[in-house]
Amino acid sequence: MKKTKGEILLVEDEESLREALKLNLEMEGYEVVAVDDGKKALKTFKEEYFDCIILDIMLPELDGIFVCENIRLQNDKIPIMFLSAKNSGADRVLGLRKGGDDYMTKPFNLEELLIRVEKLIAKNKKIDHIKDDLTVFAIGPCQIDFQSQSCIDIHGQKRDLTKKEIQFLKLLIDNKNEIISREHILKMVWGYNVFPTTRTIDNFIMIYRKYFELDPRNPIHFVSVRGVGYKFVI
Repeated sequence: MKKTKGEILLVEDEESLREALKLNLEMEGYEVVAVDDGKKALKTFKEEYFDCIILDIMLPELDGIFVCENIRLQNDKIPIMFLSAKNSGADRVLGLRKGGDDYMTKPFNLEELLIRVEKLIAKNKKIDHIKDDLTVFAIGPCQIDFQSQSCIDIHGQKRDLTKKEIQFLKLLIDNKNEIISREHILKMVWGYNVFPTTRTIDNFIMIYRKYFELDPRNPIHFVSVRGVGYKFVI
């Protein structure tokens, strides 16, 4: 698979601008999916992983503010840059208050946009990785040894863990008490960009509950958040 600088969702209804932006972003090394209305934007966001979203405000079907608010209900980390002809101070403030990380007005300087996108993605990726400094972690009487890829379960039994089980545990523990979306988990642990219909994550969570929960049917550590993802509570 070719390494890219990141995956970008570009939402712009003006065809000439959309194609020009897509071309220039791809020339910079990004993988770009471009759509022309808000409804397609939400559908595409749910199906794929993106490192950044460039979002027009005045769109057919659903406007950009509505799209941003809906994305933020599912993912509060992905950088969103508004790109809009609406250029008043009130418009900027509204866009940022509704969940945007940056706001550029049309017409814009292409080089400046590319720099801003690069910085947004780089800033997000600094906190968007699985740490390697964990060695041993305790969950009540249970213990996870990341170096030997094993654990002591709730019953005091030693169990070997697979590499993916260890990586997923690290991701959950690194982000303890925070909701992690299914899409983010698949991207970080399995490297999927286009999400298949899978129960892989659910099966891993069931294993963790069996190993580390007193009552797997009523978990207190590995918690499901309906329609969004999971969080590890400690």
